[in-house]
Amino acid sequence: MKVTLIDRQPATVAYFRHLGPYGEPIARFWQETYVPWAVMNKLGDDHARYGIAHDDPSITAPEKCRYDACAEVAPDFVAMGGALKTTIPGGKYALLKFKGTVEQAEESWTALLRNWLPSSGLQLDNRPCFEYYPKGAACDGEAGVFECEICIPVVSL
Repeated sequence: MKVTLIDRQPATVAYFRHLGPYGEPIARFWQETYVPWAVMNKLGDDHARYGIAHDDPSITAPEKCRYDACAEVAPDFVAMGGALKTTIPGGKYALLKFKGTVEQAEESWTALLRNWLPSSGLQLDNRPCFEYYPKGAACDGEAGVFECEICIPVVSL
């Protein structure tokens, strides 16, 4: 597993929150809720996107898991159409480049958090973990394959 440490700047995002199980329901949420709103607000592939999973599904009941589908926007962007706005904090993150299916993404998250992190000399802090989809990130909806950067906030032990 090739993990790199990076320093990220804070990012202003507009987002929609999904409440419910992770996995396939999140893909539908992106397509049915986020994409129509993003198209209407001219926030297509030329804007970075983020997927923020706020809860650990191994300890949080599926129906209570929170997930935010986000578009990076200018600080003065006015969120409309039910979208909310926040800032993803900057700082040090462990980054794992990913390309694959939803199921493979779940496996990569588990490997990063349960295998890599304990032996890294680092620990999670209270900033959110997220998937970062850079401008133009590949996504093949028919094959169910996408690419992103899995980012976890870290600090020294």
